[in-house]
Amino acid sequence: MRRTAPRAPGAAPAPPAPRASEPAAPQPGAADPAPPAPRRLQTEFPFQLPRGYVDAHGAVHQDGVMRLATARDELVPLRDVRVQENAAYLSVVLLGRVITRLGSLPSVHDGVVENLFASDLAFLQDFYRQINAEGHTRASVSCPHCSEPFEVELGGSRLGES
Repeated sequence: MRRTAPRAPGAAPAPPAPRASEPAAPQPGAADPAPPAPRRLQTEFPFQLPRGYVDAHGAVHQDGVMRLATARDELVPLRDVRVQENAAYLSVVLLGRVITRLGSLPSVHDGVVENLFASDLAFLQDFYRQINAEGHTRASVSCPHCSEPFEVELGGSRLGES
């Protein structure tokens, strides 16, 4: 037996109650649910060079920040005469554009990058690939003993810590 509320003569019938499987319609004047918070994109990534850049005063600069590359960052170096004469110079010019901070240096440019030790240059080239091609510096792996999944940090750590 279905119970209904008595209605006044000439009144419109009440809308049917929603079924359990149907979501309830929002009530007029009721507060709308808050929209989900926008996803924040990480565009800058800290790193620490294995050896460090040695400036003209002998100070060593190891801690730095690299930002994500834009299409322009990858296209502009192709017009550089040094890159046209020697394709290996591309990574030096490109890294000079995307490294935003290195120690206490006032600015980072390709002249700084070309004076890095080879091991630091190789580190930065790998770090650039990790953050730009893969989107992050973490990798999902499984424990070889118990098969439990976990994440490891691939970049930005000290040598031997990843």
